[in-house]
Amino acid sequence: MKSEKSKNKRFTFKKFLKYFFLSLLIFVFGFTIYFFQAIKMPPPKVAYKSSLKEKREVLGKNFYGIKNNRLRKSESGLYELYVEGSAFERGVYNGKLTAELGKKQEDAFVEEIKKMIPSQRLLNFMKYMTAWFNRNMDEYVPKEYLEEIYGVSESASKDYLYIGDNYERILNYHAAHDIGHAVQNVAKVGCTSFSCNHSKSADGHLIIGRNFDFYVGDKFAEDKIVTFYNPNKGHKFVEITWGGFVGTVSGMNDQGLTVTLNAAKSEIPFSSADPISLIAREILQYAGNINEAFEIAKKRKSFVSEAIMIGSAKDDATAIIEKTPKDCALFYPKSDIVIGPNHFQSDKFKNTDLNLENIKESSSMYRFKRMWELIGNYDTIGYRDAAEILRNKRGLHDANIGMGNEKNICQLISHHSIIFKPDELKFWISTNPYQLGKYVCYDLDSVFSVFPAMTENKELYIADLTVPQDSFLYSQDYENFKYFQKQKDVFKAAVKDTSVVIKDAEIQRFIISNPEYFYTYQLVGDYYFAKENPEDAKHYYELALTKELTTLPEKENIEERLKEISDKNSE
Repeated sequence: MKSEKSKNKRFTFKKFLKYFFLSLLIFVFGFTIYFFQAIKMPPPKVAYKSSLKEKREVLGKNFYGIKNNRLRKSESGLYELYVEGSAFERGVYNGKLTAELGKKQEDAFVEEIKKMIPSQRLLNFMKYMTAWFNRNMDEYVPKEYLEEIYGVSESASKDYLYIGDNYERILNYHAAHDIGHAVQNVAKVGCTSFSCNHSKSADGHLIIGRNFDFYVGDKFAEDKIVTFYNPNKGHKFVEITWGGFVGTVSGMNDQGLTVTLNAAKSEIPFSSADPISLIAREILQYAGNINEAFEIAKKRKSFVSEAIMIGSAKDDATAIIEKTPKDCALFYPKSDIVIGPNHFQSDKFKNTDLNLENIKESSSMYRFKRMWELIGNYDTIGYRDAAEILRNKRGLHDANIGMGNEKNICQLISHHSIIFKPDELKFWISTNPYQLGKYVCYDLDSVFSVFPAMTENKELYIADLTVPQDSFLYSQDYENFKYFQKQKDVFKAAVKDTSVVIKDAEIQRFIISNPEYFYTYQLVGDYYFAKENPEDAKHYYELALTKELTTLPEKENIEERLKEISDKNSE
């Protein structure tokens, strides 16, 4: 009898396990279906797709057209793109004209991501987490921009379908700035912008300058596109962009309204929203003054915190829209000098814990003070003076703090640098490399009078207003910097692969190439630490601490490594 009970118990337990694992299997299967359904973002429904049938024509050397739309490569190295029509049409023509540029841009982006995340498993995990994070993004982005992105995606490369289908992938790329911001919380680099007016401007009118220090490797910044938009709704405008991207990071419309973005410290978001570049794009396309820009910003929910500098010819003023995922404020000092750092300045946000933490830990306040110092060196600022300021490679009080230091205004990483004269509808855009190449000037009215249906393959920029190349390009310091940039990757590789040996002479040459930069010594310290040579590692880490460090976390990381060495020595 007892044996029969035991048998029944075993049967019942087996039965329980069977149903438990069956239930678990059903749950996993159901969740998997839910997950992949949840992350799918179908493209918007577009009524008329006849533009997809249009073919790109070759009109000349590096000169292409589709109907009235044009793409040409300037002798300056900049690409000049003109698109018009409805949202989907603009996207289709943009995608077809810039297909090779979009492919090259995606190649560079994915290559850099793989450098940062070499593990394929981790990359796959990040892919699905990004898709999950962005799963509701199409509910926040205006339909107009979803249609335009859909149009662009029709010409996107098929090489990256393993990341996602073309539409989802291109849409998600528009949130790359926001996601990187969310993951890092504070970007590794910071953009700096400024505005001068009235008594501080050479002609008494607004002049605005900014460096866009968004760095995803040198290849990513090789092909800049100056895109002139003639939409069927809103204002005509220009923005500086790259293949496959329709958001705005720097731009000006035909009302003399300028838009530039500066990242601020943000809480880590846990849900998707409207990418900040698309909010900036909406402002550029539909706002004619500062108040209209602020109204647009207020109605949109953003991923992360951002400072959007608005220059306005109609208001004869510059203001900064400070936007967080939860709130929005307008910093409108109505003064002759306005500086855009990576921290907030409005009464609403300037004393928040997050902003004060940002000021304490990041390089933002240092660059803010340096910009005031540089502007103070000039009685008035003209476009050539603005270029000099944006190219400045020194720290406070002209101290040499190392080439590439984030505390410099010119960090030698800029995707582009731009100067605006809103009342004249003129802008100067830098050419490669960084902001060291010549700045070429375009007149918005002049360009839009040439388009549409431009037939002559001629230069569009105003040659007489060109700012020459930075003389730094011809210096030994620049040669040293190029060597430093190349060798720092060698040191990083040697830290990961301890079988790689760097000769003492090469180490000394590396140090000489950028001797005032803390990171030079940190990299050498990391190399010796990986080689289990604590004494030499300690020496170079201590040298790093004698230089101008970029951020408080950088300083704490080096101090932590020194403590680790000290603790091992005392064992």
